[in-house]
Amino acid sequence: MAYGSDIERRPECAVERTVGIIGAKWTTLILRELLGGTKRFGELKSALAGISPKTLSDRLRTLEAQGIVTREVFPEVPPRVEYTLTPRGHSLGDIIAAMAKWGAQDRDNVARVD
Repeated sequence: MAYGSDIERRPECAVERTVGIIGAKWTTLILRELLGGTKRFGELKSALAGISPKTLSDRLRTLEAQGIVTREVFPEVPPRVEYTLTPRGHSLGDIIAAMAKWGAQDRDNVARVD
């Protein structure tokens, strides 16, 4: 498989497709949290310091539309909504794990950029 400048950039490129799904800011961190199990909106918000409610809501809607996350609304007062990874979402676990492994190994190689 060729990478870099040897391949034409196109939607059929597997890397490009994957980045199109998980590449938006916060998406990978949302997936990381949901790999730990079902979460409510507030739990995700607390776990992701700095994310705005609007951004979290937008990312969750997108992930739901992509078949990565399911949203379950319970008929309670106050309303309870839970987010869970679908089997397709769980299939991204190896990618998140590889990112975590690389990040841990590379921790001391470069100055932190925020």
